[in-house]
Amino acid sequence: MADMASLAAALDGIELSTDRALLRQKSRDFYWYSPILKAQLDGKSAELFARPRDEAEVLRILTAARSARVPVTVRGGGTGNYGQCVPMEGGVVLDMTAMAAPIGITDGVVEVEAGAKMIDLDLWARDRGWELKLWPSTKRTATIGGFVAGGGAGVGGISHGTMRERGNFAGARIATMTDPPRILELEGQAANPVNRTYGTTGVLTRIRVPLTPAQDWRDVAIAFPDFVPASRFALELSFADGIPKKMCGVFDSQLPPFFRGLADTVPAGHALALVMVAPGALLALRELAAEHGGTIVAEQSTVEAERDGDATPFYEYCWNHTTLQVLKKDRGVTYLQCRFPFENTLEAIEAVRIPFRDEVWMHTECVRFGGRLTMSALPVIRWTNAERLAEIMAAFEAQGIGIANPHVLTIEEGSNYRRVPGDQLGFKQRTDPLGLLNPGKMRDFVPADVPGEAP
Repeated sequence: MADMASLAAALDGIELSTDRALLRQKSRDFYWYSPILKAQLDGKSAELFARPRDEAEVLRILTAARSARVPVTVRGGGTGNYGQCVPMEGGVVLDMTAMAAPIGITDGVVEVEAGAKMIDLDLWARDRGWELKLWPSTKRTATIGGFVAGGGAGVGGISHGTMRERGNFAGARIATMTDPPRILELEGQAANPVNRTYGTTGVLTRIRVPLTPAQDWRDVAIAFPDFVPASRFALELSFADGIPKKMCGVFDSQLPPFFRGLADTVPAGHALALVMVAPGALLALRELAAEHGGTIVAEQSTVEAERDGDATPFYEYCWNHTTLQVLKKDRGVTYLQCRFPFENTLEAIEAVRIPFRDEVWMHTECVRFGGRLTMSALPVIRWTNAERLAEIMAAFEAQGIGIANPHVLTIEEGSNYRRVPGDQLGFKQRTDPLGLLNPGKMRDFVPADVPGEAP
């Protein structure tokens, strides 16, 4: 076991802690959504907490950790769902939240330190006429670095796709775990090896993402008598090019009762669509909803809800916040992540929704992949055991539904449709030859022998 006292002594002047309660807190994310991951990850903890203030302190930490052969696991807001920031082999947990300053906006591209909360970054950009293209349902707590390294899908996907789409991620600065550690500038496609690789290929210190002109988005909740007309409405909205939109989620009737701020507005037994549209599109939205038998039951300003600490922006009922809303009242559930076919989308949904209705509470999000629109799903699953979960996933796959398995630890096991193009494995062999960055999360990586390690 590494001598943490000696390592801490080498890092004098940097914010450090060995407090056990803090280490437990900073060694967790929301992996416990999955009973499978919970059994594997409960009790895993770092031995030293470090919170650098700038790139120089990051390099000091990596230099000392590499010299002592101590693993380093990077975290931002800790809002991931797959154990991305859980230290599998102890060592240092590197908290990036002190590095949170916006650097500037050039030609519509923002550069920002990786530890900035996405809500703070978005509001800062709004004051300058811009907004983020994409954000997770955890926008108020997630960091931009964590979003790039561990997620990359969410609100905005209906118009802009995911972070893997060309043009959504402009570049990054990263610190390597080489001898000595150094800062690399990555631009465009050259930055793909750090996109959704869980901090295994470098420590993100700065991020560059293109913005989009700010809109005064309106949250709209629409109740439908059944899931099918709600889904038809959502798909037609997705293809309505004249309606500026940021989000459209659809929820079967079992789910709205768990949405504290909306439960009383949705009639019993009704499905729900939650939408974000520009104010100028409200008339078109109302007409489209009425054509499908929908009734608007709630409406608010998204940005005002974000700024009001007591309000809930509707995106906090969407994406994987749906699972959290249910878990607050019922701990006997988990979830899946999947993508429905581009053709015959609703037919594929119904083929699994109906036979599994008692176990699978359907929740879909409209999203673009490679320029094509479909529905991505995060259904809530009644948990029985791992074998039953595997049967449900197999039934989905038999209908041509892609599964992004959220019950596995490594990048490779997750899903092909969410993998970012590029040679992440080869890049890690150059930037972290000893495998000290977040070990255990890249299944196919083999550490180099020390005498012949990469320079």
